[in-house]
Amino acid sequence: MKIDLITGFLGAGKTTFIRRYAQFLMERGENICILENDYGAVNVDMMFLQDLLGDQCELEMVIGGDGYEAHRRRFKTKLISMAMTGYDRVLVEPSGVFDVDEFFDVLREEPLDRWYTPSNVISIVSARSEGNLSADSRYLLASQTANAGCVILSKVCEASADDVENTIRLLNDVMEEHRCARRFGGDVIAADWDRLDTSDFERIAGCGYRLEDHIKYQVEQENGYRSLFYFYVSMEEQEFRDAAERIFNDPSCGDVKRIKGFVKTGDSRWIQINAVPGKMEFSERERGQEALIVIGENLGREAIDRYFEDRVRYHGEL
Repeated sequence: MKIDLITGFLGAGKTTFIRRYAQFLMERGENICILENDYGAVNVDMMFLQDLLGDQCELEMVIGGDGYEAHRRRFKTKLISMAMTGYDRVLVEPSGVFDVDEFFDVLREEPLDRWYTPSNVISIVSARSEGNLSADSRYLLASQTANAGCVILSKVCEASADDVENTIRLLNDVMEEHRCARRFGGDVIAADWDRLDTSDFERIAGCGYRLEDHIKYQVEQENGYRSLFYFYVSMEEQEFRDAAERIFNDPSCGDVKRIKGFVKTGDSRWIQINAVPGKMEFSERERGQEALIVIGENLGREAIDRYFEDRVRYHGEL
């Protein structure tokens, strides 16, 4: 069974890309499964893809919440349980703080090495990537792109030519920092996704992967990336927009990278939220999960909690 990894940093656009890629694969007759593989104990991305469910597409998920090793065991166990289902291809969407080495390490283990063939590693990178990244973030960017068969820039229509050039320069900088020989240039796909055609997706579906050496770095667990979750969030859309903007700009909240999930407004509408610094996307959905996740580095939990106050019934840390 072919297995593709679609990786990328927090908020880069992995789920949006997977939607388009999955539709292309189904149009050419493939039966697929999308495996949402998140370190957190709550997975809202699976809800974002519910409309793809059908005869040719199924959704599965792996959740964590109790450490790297437990998460890795669940990932392996899930792949074992899926091995006899007869899919043509599995698309794995990991957390935005996923180390790609885990993907290859798990697939080399028995019995998965006899059942699965790594097919493609596709890395999604925002065309407006910020250059002032922490050591953890720079390592993750290196890990997520070094072995990619293709790197695809997202949000190109919102970026300038300088933004694209600076992003490619950033990729090459992190390659050099982590002693990886790979360099990027014209091989990076930098196009408005609405203009990608069948030939583009054919190229992507056959991009493969590379095995490049680079320095291995242990991302901090205690003071590095964390995720906070809020259940049963009830706020009006504008009220939430105001709260999210303040959270992104409040230093006491830490370096908040992304807020995603669903809120239920007073008139019982579901609002899907996908927010990163400088951009917030809201859309109405027929179904939701009443869960909201805040992801970032060195998060100030008490400060973030205050912005939601009595608007949630349960909250905690992933």
